[in-house]
Amino acid sequence: MRILITNDDGINAPGLLTLLNIADEIAGPRGEVWTVAPAFEQSGVAHSISYTHPMMVSQLGPRRFATEGSPADCVLAGLHDVMKDNRPDLVLSGVNRGNNAAENTLYSGTIGGAMEAALQGIPAIALSQYLGQKTADLDDPFEAAAMHGVATVRAILAANPAQRKDYRLFYSVNFPPVAASDVKGMRATPQGVRTGVKFSTEPHFAPSGRKFLWIKGGSQTAPSEPGTDAAANLDGYISITPMRADLTAHDALETLQKALPE
Repeated sequence: MRILITNDDGINAPGLLTLLNIADEIAGPRGEVWTVAPAFEQSGVAHSISYTHPMMVSQLGPRRFATEGSPADCVLAGLHDVMKDNRPDLVLSGVNRGNNAAENTLYSGTIGGAMEAALQGIPAIALSQYLGQKTADLDDPFEAAAMHGVATVRAILAANPAQRKDYRLFYSVNFPPVAASDVKGMRATPQGVRTGVKFSTEPHFAPSGRKFLWIKGGSQTAPSEPGTDAAANLDGYISITPMRADLTAHDALETLQKALPE
């Protein structure tokens, strides 16, 4: 198997090394793992692409490239430049430092990389490591992902549901904020929402008097509906959420149509 890996934490992020080890085992001794990752951190860029300016691509080693772009840019670079003659069979994005469950999903560059792969017709999985008090003292905070990542990816690939011709599935995986030995199992979950959690801004003033705003997140342990991704993670389970890039609220279409004038 030929695998392309990327992330949003940057080419030197420790989670990318965890993902490389996962991908190496999935690819097998006759497979190939290619890395195309951002040259610097791109957290929070979602599915953005460098549409209005070019990006530099640099080769750092065998099958290892960095781009001055987003994770979606990296996937585009991998598919249409770096690996254009031998496209990958699978794209893996992550392992993100921190969870991409619930509302975080919408902002995540890790998710954005997997989404772009799906739009390009390539099977894709985004992997993220929930962090918390129980991971703070671990020698490797990515321990749960490192220990259970291969089995999780293989389980998803084995499921192999039928694909639509328009927006194909991709998957968001979140490993729980516990030691690897405390992971309880895997759960297929919908995306949740943490009660009362919103991003906001916090003002700071430079010595010159100029005002700057930091983007501020909310509690990552706030409650969410039972059975959703964040709830499963906080209960010790790996969450696996099937996703599509189709943003249509299909449940609202009929009601809207009835309300429209003839």
